Amino acid sequence: MNELKEKYIKEVAGVLQKKYGYKSLMAIPKITKVVINVGAGKKVSDKDSSTRKAIIADIVKDITTITGQKAMATKAKKSIATFKLREGNPIGVKVTLRGEKMYGFLEKLINIVLPGVRDFQGLKPTAFDKHGNMAIGLKEHIVFPEILPEKTKTHFGLEVIIVTTAKTIEEGKELMTLMGLPFKKDKK
Repeated sequence: MNELKEKYIKEVAGVLQKKYGYKSLMAIPKITKVVINVGAGKKVSDKDSSTRKAIIADIVKDITTITGQKAMATKAKKSIATFKLREGNPIGVKVTLRGEKMYGFLEKLINIVLPGVRDFQGLKPTAFDKHGNMAIGLKEHIVFPEILPEKTKTHFGLEVIIVTTAKTIEEGKELMTLMGLPFKKDKK
């Protein structure tokens, strides 16, 4: 069993149950999935079809390497002339992680990637939506240990969405804090 999953089962769930007084184990907030998104944006807007496909293929390869699960290209749902966007053109990449792969990715994110980000002082405590889900943006994908910067053709940022069963921002933040995500200290 993954160390982070074991930590949730043995420590975090009990602390949350005691703090919020949940009567059922099923009511305790937990992480259900992690979604990684990459928007190719300007990298593919002015390119010809073969170049655009090559850029998307590079991004898919790198995200697949990072997550250990095959990523898929996302396509534009409609044409928007202002953005030089045609319906059906590839515009990004996404992958959804659940179960063991999700916990493995989160463990790598918490213990290796975030501490390796230059000038990292913690995550923003405002990164939650009203349901307790959290969004983390990374400016470069080369902070992951699997990616070799000198062999990477395309550099891009990515967004990590951590989806939880928490009902409020407070519950979601408490869950993430107990799981080990570092947050910036409030300035008082």
